[in-house]
Amino acid sequence: MNNDNINMANANNNNTNVDNTTHDENVSSIHEFDFSLICEYFSSISRQGPGSDESTQRALSMIHDLGADSVIADLGCGCGSQTIQLALHTQAKVKALDLFPLFIDKLMVRCRKAGVSDRVEAIEGDMCNLPFEKASLDVIWSEGAIYNIGFKRGITEWREYLKPDGWLAVSEASWLTDSRPSEIEDFWNEAYPEIDTIANKVQQLHDAGYRDIRTLVLPTECWTDNFYQPQKEAQRLFLERYPNNKTAAELVANQRREAELYSRYSDYYGYVFYVARRS
Repeated sequence: MNNDNINMANANNNNTNVDNTTHDENVSSIHEFDFSLICEYFSSISRQGPGSDESTQRALSMIHDLGADSVIADLGCGCGSQTIQLALHTQAKVKALDLFPLFIDKLMVRCRKAGVSDRVEAIEGDMCNLPFEKASLDVIWSEGAIYNIGFKRGITEWREYLKPDGWLAVSEASWLTDSRPSEIEDFWNEAYPEIDTIANKVQQLHDAGYRDIRTLVLPTECWTDNFYQPQKEAQRLFLERYPNNKTAAELVANQRREAELYSRYSDYYGYVFYVARRS
């Protein structure tokens, strides 16, 4: 997860109309940020956040009783690395939703290549206003995206879309220790104030009406090998394409700063899968 994605989330939260046209390359402020630019950057890498096929499969193995009539909603699907795994390892219909058309386009290309496009429905939509019937979903899945509306809000509002005994599976930035150095604590408290310990996140799920809660801490390779390393070449090409763009330079600098912090403080935080059943 990154600060710039959180800026995208703020537009989502406020129901801002996002202009997907390409702006002039002389954009000078991150506050005037063209969301198409950030989408272009993150669509150039296979994952828009930390994760792995193996971690998706491990979390999926905690969910039972899925068949050909089951429906999985993948919220904030991005370019769909996890969407494809959900389709490959279940017989369910997968409804993949994202706010940004560029991600949806990339997703469908990947689904066709993986041979699962017949069971994946791509939906351009807002996770703040889900286009599904209440109590219609067997699983709500969201990898590295629930922060777009906040963990508490997401688990509360999404619950009513689950069938009785339906499953929720989300990965969320979490503290792995009860205390941590002030530098990384200050960074994350500014970037995502809802970051909390695993125990507190589990309690929030209980309080929101979930049971049978399981957790899975994502390995460090999900960050280093699968998210930060692929960005190095993407950053070089991105800066070559926008050589005089202050916003592009700031975006890349933010991503490099985040990667550097993770290299020093990975013992203290990470992404955690929370898998739970609607009570």
